[in-house]
Amino acid sequence: MPLLPLSDVGPGWYGWVMKLARRLADIQPSPTLALNARAKALAAAGKDVAGLSAGEPDFDTPAHVKEAAIQALREGFTKYTATAGIPELRAAIVKKLKEENQLDFTPEQVITTNGGKQALYNCFQALLSDGDEVVMFAPYWVSYPEQVLLAGGRPVVVPTRVEDGFHPDPAALARAITPRTRAVIFNSPSNPTGAVLPRENLEALAAVVERHPDVLAITDDIYERLLYTGKPFVNVANVAPSLRSRTLVVNGMSKAFAMTGWRMGYAAGPKALVFGMQLVQDQATSNVNSITQRAALAALTGPQEPIQAMVKEFHQRRDLLHGGLSQIPGIRCARPEGAFYAFPDVSAWLGKSWKGKKLESAHDVSERLLEDLLVAAVPGEPFGAPGHLRFSFAASRATLEKGLQRLRDFAAALV
Repeated sequence: MPLLPLSDVGPGWYGWVMKLARRLADIQPSPTLALNARAKALAAAGKDVAGLSAGEPDFDTPAHVKEAAIQALREGFTKYTATAGIPELRAAIVKKLKEENQLDFTPEQVITTNGGKQALYNCFQALLSDGDEVVMFAPYWVSYPEQVLLAGGRPVVVPTRVEDGFHPDPAALARAITPRTRAVIFNSPSNPTGAVLPRENLEALAAVVERHPDVLAITDDIYERLLYTGKPFVNVANVAPSLRSRTLVVNGMSKAFAMTGWRMGYAAGPKALVFGMQLVQDQATSNVNSITQRAALAALTGPQEPIQAMVKEFHQRRDLLHGGLSQIPGIRCARPEGAFYAFPDVSAWLGKSWKGKKLESAHDVSERLLEDLLVAAVPGEPFGAPGHLRFSFAASRATLEKGLQRLRDFAAALV
């Protein structure tokens, strides 16, 4: 396994190496975070970067949410809280799930976490034993398989196709489930595709899960408010009431409330699983930042107009980016119906050359776009989708226009 040199820890330690845990041998760093960091570094150096890689709104956190945090500081609300969260926040989450999602939970079935990512991590740590399987649909969010691996589990990938709108085939899901399957992950609207699973597709997929009483349904609803279909949001628990007792709902404040840096997520599900997740969090991080919890309470219970304004702008940016991408030779792009990503197929560019450099993969395309044209886009390989790129339209219209023009120049110069 790889060794980590620690020759920079000070005199007397030169040449010493540390042997790391075997579990890290199969884990990859987050490509989205790494690429965004590179783009920010280039911009900080004065480069005119068209940053289309970030998975976070470019809007500010709503004023009433920030004011709630300031008030918490004024009141000295800066101590430990219960690991699962303050009672009034958990009660607000229960109310939100009842009123907006028609799902009944008790506060004991809710845990607040340091972002939605920790909710998923806690779940896998609490749920999986060595060799247990978790089914996920590709393209998938990059952290799903890595978190499963960290818990000793095995990711089982069910591919979807752009021709089908990235809607999973229920028959393929049925073939993927084995006696070792512990969970199936649903993510709609999707990161990275922006696909929204229609009710009829969710119903057919749920019918497969219903036949396996030991399988948990995990619904990652972090983008639920960012919809452009004109239809109400539904998840797997909405379309299959029989699954509600074995569904874990994962959500958070990062996307809808422009609170990515606040690190506020939550999960609601079976009481035994949530208790296990709390045990994991007890020994990992304890509670979410107390000030963030008060801000989240204000977000859930306060004015919702800032979300509506943000979604309206994202809708217009979606149209701008999708329309521009669809007119570039060699790009095939499904229209995203939610979230703030477009996920075009650029496989027609592979095998061609850019300034004498042959493009063998979407990773190669992403590298050339960033290094040569200062366009930041995430390659599809870490999402389980070779030949694709992920572009974020959580960027200004001027940035989108600039990025599109550079992509047109890139496509025109390929030979």
